[in-house]
Amino acid sequence: MCRRELQELRRWLLQPCRLLTGQEACPTLIKVMQSSTTDRFRVGLVQMSCGVDPNENLEKAMWRIREAAARGAQIVCLQELFRSQYFCREESAELFALAESIPGPTTETLGRLARELGIVVIASLFERRAAGLYHNTAAVIGVDGEITGIYRKMHIPDDPLYFEKFYFTPGDLGFVNFDTSFARVGVLVCWDQWFPEAARLSSLSGANILFYPTAIGWHPAEKEQYGAGQLDAWRTIQRSHAIANGIYVAAVNRVGFEGPPDRGLEFWGSSFVADPFGKVIAEASGNSEEILVVECDPRKAEEVRRNWPFLRDRRVDAYSPILQRWLD
Repeated sequence: MCRRELQELRRWLLQPCRLLTGQEACPTLIKVMQSSTTDRFRVGLVQMSCGVDPNENLEKAMWRIREAAARGAQIVCLQELFRSQYFCREESAELFALAESIPGPTTETLGRLARELGIVVIASLFERRAAGLYHNTAAVIGVDGEITGIYRKMHIPDDPLYFEKFYFTPGDLGFVNFDTSFARVGVLVCWDQWFPEAARLSSLSGANILFYPTAIGWHPAEKEQYGAGQLDAWRTIQRSHAIANGIYVAAVNRVGFEGPPDRGLEFWGSSFVADPFGKVIAEASGNSEEILVVECDPRKAEEVRRNWPFLRDRRVDAYSPILQRWLD
């Protein structure tokens, strides 16, 4: 919901006895109630390679956003940490200079673009929250150009060439949803995609779609033996989130090789959207830049959940042990 609509709704609610006098309902309230359940919406996924210059990456992303909007996208999601190459391949204190505040220069620039195009933008950024305190953060920017909200990545990996714990403090905002002018969205980031608990909690808050801005690829020493299986597992776990929760899932990955030949990463692209039945309805290539524009219909989630009523049959009274690290 944009600022103008919020102001209209606030004025309507503050007038006394509205609901008791039979006066006409607020058009914005009707729009919000209807759009949350029935209106189709179109998402755009921007899969691109990144160079060493953050400003050039930002310019490229802006042109890709324009292209996605021209093709009808209403909610455009960029890949994880799109302003730079994936710097977590190494541990270097100098790389903290890549971080910025939120709000900050990138959200202001993308905010102007979102307002111009009348779209929502989801941007994954290296957030400098305070001196010595940094997060891997996704900002949701509304059609009015303002920040609707942020999500701070909750699960932080520490694997060969994915040394994120050196840079990022785990998120402290929980698994949140964001109401936009087109849909209610849940946003999670990369490593979060391997945890069904995150997808479940975000879905239970009423999201129409889960977005996963991502930076994932092959370690050069592993691709030949494990590469195909790793890609298949990545695709499968996110399709399983769509099925288990009856929800659209959109994964947005980067593409291209970054780093030295022996210590770099080959990002496998393959961005995709799965419908609430887990069917992949659009998928990008594994080796080139691409934009996906996909229409999503909330009524599909209603249909799937009626026939596969997993949410109805959950035994919430029996799940408390899941809060333990391990059941000894």
